[in-house]
Amino acid sequence: EVQLQASGGGLVQAGGSLRLSCAASGFTFDDSAIAWFRQAPGKEREGVSCIWNTDGGANYADSVKGRFTVSSDRAKNTVYLQMDSLKPEDTAVYYCNTKLSRDYWGQGTQVTVSS
Repeated sequence: EVQLQASGGGLVQAGGSLRLSCAASGFTFDDSAIAWFRQAPGKEREGVSCIWNTDGGANYADSVKGRFTVSSDRAKNTVYLQMDSLKPEDTAVYYCNTKLSRDYWGQGTQVTVSS
């Protein structure tokens, strides 16, 4: 059974940092790509970052470039999203995702950035 478990959210002041984790199981992690999405109240879900575990390549939304870093620990089947210099507009529920035969989503973790 494919499972993605996101964790690490919380409340932080603007300028602070958080690290999100996405623990994966039930599929071949090394062959996968794991993406982070976020959804703020009243807004559509948007892509934040993606990492390809085949070669470690990654991309980022323009809004987070230079502030967020995605990484992968193959030994732990876990992807991390290090979020630095957080802004109030980063407040959202963050989800991890992988596309196999269909989209699979983690349960989401709330990130709240106060001004």
